Amino acid sequence: MTTNNSSRREFLKASGVAAGTILSAASHLRVHAAGDETIHIALVGCGGRGCGAAINALNTKSSPLKLIAAADVFPDRLKRAEQLSQQTPDKVDLPPERRFAGYDSYKKAIDCLRPGDVVLLATPPGFRPLHVEYAVKKGVHVFMEKPFATDSPGTRRIQAAAKLADEKNVKIACGLMWRHCKARKEVVDRIHNGEIGELTLLRGFRMHNSWYAPNRSAWKGSELEYQIRSFHGFDWIGASLFIDYCIHNIDVACWAKGAWPVSAVGLGGRSTPDISGTSYDSYYTEFTFPDGSFLTSHGRYINNCFARYQDYAHGTKGSALLMGSLGGAETKIYKNQQMAPENVVWAYPGKEPNPYQIEHDLFFDAIVNNKPYNEGYRAADANFASLLSRAAINTGQIVTWDQIVKSEVELLPGGIDNLTADTQPPVLPNETGHYPYAIPGKDVKI
Repeated sequence: MTTNNSSRREFLKASGVAAGTILSAASHLRVHAAGDETIHIALVGCGGRGCGAAINALNTKSSPLKLIAAADVFPDRLKRAEQLSQQTPDKVDLPPERRFAGYDSYKKAIDCLRPGDVVLLATPPGFRPLHVEYAVKKGVHVFMEKPFATDSPGTRRIQAAAKLADEKNVKIACGLMWRHCKARKEVVDRIHNGEIGELTLLRGFRMHNSWYAPNRSAWKGSELEYQIRSFHGFDWIGASLFIDYCIHNIDVACWAKGAWPVSAVGLGGRSTPDISGTSYDSYYTEFTFPDGSFLTSHGRYINNCFARYQDYAHGTKGSALLMGSLGGAETKIYKNQQMAPENVVWAYPGKEPNPYQIEHDLFFDAIVNNKPYNEGYRAADANFASLLSRAAINTGQIVTWDQIVKSEVELLPGGIDNLTADTQPPVLPNETGHYPYAIPGKDVKI
């Protein structure tokens, strides 16, 4: 895949692996006690995604595994991690002294691990760069959920951590699991082999019912806690609802194209007056690739509207379905642009394996067998592409890849490193309880 810069959790809800520096087996990081081949795991972020990732990790077969530490900013969320012992009691050992809460809890959990062990990072994405850096420096392998940062400075930290991971032979896996979906891989391979001709247009849709932050007036805790718990609604800690949802669609489209976009223009807005947070409820982006072809990305989260969750590719000889529904890829190739059953020339046969499980199977296999495995660079590029979309929508301007990659805009002044329970969030509600959101044509800082 070309680049333009220098360099949950249920099934209803390796391709693309960037090879790192190949080091000798002598440098393998499994620095464990003699005779102990058990990989210890720490879970940082104990919400639905984190606990889902833990289940997938513990279901892998490459090595004996044990979940031995858990961390979350909020103590009540640790109860979810404790409940994992009910599903895999022989693989979970979480005594009270290895369950940590607070803003520095990630350090305490990772410090329970040895070099060559694994941390699963599934907090809101604003924390991700800090946590990835710490784990890689400690020689701990990383699985990180998407998105991977909320702004460009944070995304560059992911790139730097990926580079350090290569130097230290640390493996990094990212939660863009569709790259490991066999049905999508086969249709992308067929596209790359020219079966639908030269790609001229890709389209991605995620449009469904709304998600709103809980009502602020009913919240009795601190403003900071409210925003972190409602991170989908606040760009500084959650990137944006659109990015969280559509980074998958954007990533798969760029994978099919074999390139990242050079620019984007977009529009968005809020049609629901009582929506909380800083996000919009409607998003549209037109990306331009280096050869002049396009990707359009469509997001809308409003109740009682037409819903669509599909991805398409259009070429000079035909078209392809990259995703048919949230329940599965259902990939197909058509002989023309009319995606009707009578025009299907190929469809993925059989049942699609669970890509959530496959991504962990590949990750742990690479750890056990010391295979190159570093998805950190690709994760950063997918994040930049998604930030490019947000910048184009929020500013109302044409934004280039180089602009977003070099952007110095930091959504949390002072950085995530200095966040404490006493930090004031960068956005606050006005007297009516509403939060400020970007106004295209006015907020043009990129």
